[in-house]
Amino acid sequence: MRDIILIAPPAAGKGTQSKLLQEKYHIPHISTGDLLRAATNEQSELGDIIRKTMETGALVTDDIVLRLLEERISKDDCKNGYILDGFPRNINQAESYLKLLEKLNRPLGDVIYLDASKDITKKRIVGRLSCPTCGAVYNDQIEDNKPKMFGTCDLCHGALSKRKDDNEETFEKRYQTFMNETYPLINYFRSKGCLYTVGSGISKERTFSEIEKIINRG
Repeated sequence: MRDIILIAPPAAGKGTQSKLLQEKYHIPHISTGDLLRAATNEQSELGDIIRKTMETGALVTDDIVLRLLEERISKDDCKNGYILDGFPRNINQAESYLKLLEKLNRPLGDVIYLDASKDITKKRIVGRLSCPTCGAVYNDQIEDNKPKMFGTCDLCHGALSKRKDDNEETFEKRYQTFMNETYPLINYFRSKGCLYTVGSGISKERTFSEIEKIINRG
């Protein structure tokens, strides 16, 4: 099993595919956001630095993120591979990550780009509805995902709600940030001969099937 990096625009299914991969192949899903949040709960000098940085709204430095990542991927449960989510976000981080892998004597593995159109990803975010009672998720802009009764959960009949940041303005900012900072990684990893592109605009099942073909190749 190879290590896997997933790259995707907002709402292209990165979290969903990470979960499916983790469940089927029993490899850890490593989110740099989760690593940072966990570190803030530790009573250590590094934990204090991260906590104070995040409280001010500033970004934690790449050096700190790499320290946490090195510690995490050096653990026994990563020996057979892992899924990396949220890192690298730009070419500078990618170059630092490759140096870390060289230090740890690990190959780069597979980089999979989940490709979905801007129109589809916008609908997924702007139309997202969730049930606070049972956790079911719907979408009022995608026909197959609409609740049977407007504003009401099909499962428990609870009132559906929308997150405040699920709006067009926030989506546009997140999407533009992805295009400016993260999209250049596509050509960067393609030049390394390890990039694979998978369509993520139809269904999670079809996307997962295509990912499996990549990771199970000879």
